[in-house]
Parts: sequence; structure tokens; C-alpha cells
Amino acid sequence: MGYLQHHLQELTERQNASEHAINTTLAALTAQLQQITQLMTSSTPVSTVTPLLMPVSPPPVTSPSPALATPSKQQTRPKLPSPPDFSGKRSSGRAFLNSCTLYLHLAPEQFTCDEKKIFWTLAFFKDGRTAKWSENLFCQEADTGIFPIQSWVDFEQQFWSQFFSVNAEADAINTLEGSSYYQGNRTVDDYLNSFLILASDARYTDPRTLVVKFRR
Repeated sequence: MGYLQHHLQELTERQNASEHAINTTLAALTAQLQQITQLMTSSTPVSTVTPLLMPVSPPPVTSPSPALATPSKQQTRPKLPSPPDFSGKRSSGRAFLNSCTLYLHLAPEQFTCDEKKIFWTLAFFKDGRTAKWSENLFCQEADTGIFPIQSWVDFEQQFWSQFFSVNAEADAINTLEGSSYYQGNRTVDDYLNSFLILASDARYTDPRTLVVKFRR
């Protein structure tokens, strides 16, 4: 309140100074107008009229006070969902890593180095094999003074070896060659989603092969 009162007093003083300058100018203009009127009505010719205008300096312009400045609009973005906790199930490894990668791409300003990316991802390793793997990494850091994984690329490679299906392609091919992937009592949408995932993992790209497998 004290700052605002002081600022208001300064504004009042500036306004008074501006009014004084305006009144002075008006008085000078009035006097000049009277002189011109007298000269025009006088019979004595006048060769020169000395101007009496006084220059008016504009009131000082100051930048607005920080306390009264209008806050700038900040750019907003949708709230990003965090990846779920990961227990180490190999069938879920790809989905978890994709979720982390998506978050890292959408919020790059939060991760200025690979170390932050790695530690943030390890925060979701809370139970199962992932918790043990994370514990081993920190034990190595305690013994050597250096965290064993220094880059995000290295982290991804080790994650693939630990938590991705070892033979995802072979498993998908074997499933498609059997009968366990048949529709059964599933809806068409659920069956189609499952079929497309298997076809992708099996790396089936030939349309004719896909048609044959789908019709079976």
C-alpha cells in the first residue's frame, strides 16, 4: 500500500506539472491574440510581429511500475500424462519406452541433459525386475562414483536387452501360424487390433500375405 500511495503521489505531481505547463501556454497564446487584435485595429502599420509563443515540453514519460504492469500472457499447453509404473514385463517393455519417449519429445525444456532423462525414467521402476535393475545401477554408482549409464542411447539399448521380448518377431510368426489368434468370441474391433499388432511384430508387409492370414 505504501508503494502504491507513493506511486500515486508521483502521478499527481506529474499531472499538476502538466496542467501548469498547459495554463502557461494558454496565457501566452491569449496575450499574443490580444496583441494581434490591437495591431489589426491600429492605424499604425506594423512591419513585424514578434512571436510570443513559448515552447511547451511534453510531460515526462516513464515506464510503468513493475507493481502496476500488466502481466504478459504465458503460453499454455495441455497437461502431459506421465508414463505408468513399469514392473519389467517384457510384453509391455516397448509400450513403456514409447510412452517415455513421447513425453521427452513433448517436454524437451524439462530435460536439459541425458542424465535427467535417465533418472526421470528410473523413477517409474518401482517393483519387480525393474526395481532390482535400478537398484543395481545405483549400487554401481556408489562403488565407482560414476553412474554406469551416461547417455540416453546407451540406456535405450540396455533397456531393450533387459525388458523387450527376446524373439518378438518369431513369437508373432508362430502365433499367426497357429490358431490361438483366431477371433473366437472377441469383437471384430478387438480381433482386428490384435491381428494388426501380430502382423507388425512379424514384419508381414506383403498385402497378399496379410489377406491370407486374416481370412484364416
